[in-house]
Amino acid sequence: MRSFVRASLVIAAVATAPACSLKTYAINMVGDALSTGDSVYETDDDLELIGAALPFGLKLSESLLAQSPDHPGLLLTACRGFTLYSYAYVGYAAEVAADDDLDRARALRVRARRLYLRAFDYCIRGLERSYPGLARALASDPAAAVAVIKSKHLPLLYWSAASLGLAISVAKGDAAMLGRLPEVRALLDRALTLDESWDEGALHEFRIVLAAATPTAPDVALIRHHYTRALDLSHGQSASVHLAYAEAVSVPLQNGAEFRELLQRTLAVDPDATPSNRLVNLLAHRRAHWLAARFDRLILETDGEEPKGR
Repeated sequence: MRSFVRASLVIAAVATAPACSLKTYAINMVGDALSTGDSVYETDDDLELIGAALPFGLKLSESLLAQSPDHPGLLLTACRGFTLYSYAYVGYAAEVAADDDLDRARALRVRARRLYLRAFDYCIRGLERSYPGLARALASDPAAAVAVIKSKHLPLLYWSAASLGLAISVAKGDAAMLGRLPEVRALLDRALTLDESWDEGALHEFRIVLAAATPTAPDVALIRHHYTRALDLSHGQSASVHLAYAEAVSVPLQNGAEFRELLQRTLAVDPDATPSNRLVNLLAHRRAHWLAARFDRLILETDGEEPKGR
């Protein structure tokens, strides 16, 4: 009955609205539908299908944003979508190509960075709806800029940090991009302060990813803290957290035994156990297989055992 009443009210509103208002109303309705509920992309089990479908979804979001540029859900959807697409299908392709074709790898990294920065721009636009001037303040005083952000904007905080952090990670040798790491840390630290348990440990996991992208010796104690919290908060259902730790700690410290064990832990996580994280876990499995195949390139001194990957 309640659904019928809501539907009747929507029909009545559309019937009495002026043409321009009707167009805006319809666009916002579609935007709401795209930006709420479980994502059909993130629950799918076919990586190739998602890779082929995502560009259409991204351009649809941008087309709707061109008509409704301040729609908060669409801004977040575009930010998440471009970040995910660049990570899963452009940045990863650049890493794979780097073994055989450096020119192609370089071109793909440039494209990945552009897509990440496009994602970041959408997230910042979303945040600036509530915090005008945030982008400029973030560049000059990151800690002070993010101190005003409230917990209701945690998703935008996380995806801002993720998109900019990943853009930095693919910008090899770019000092200007590396100089933006304080912005990423400030965004992520603010999110952790607001709710360190958000999204079942996603903030702690990204802290590990960020450590791997930072050109300094790993702070093993700190990274292990974030790894333990991410494991606890995800109830062991995040495959990618094991890979994050392996690449942030095991590879820099050349710990081959630990690296093998973490690859096995990654592959032991069943993607179907948590359908809402199926795509992310499948991507982690794909990366684990690739890393296992490159074991001898990553770990230069081993105990003579073969790497164990499934």
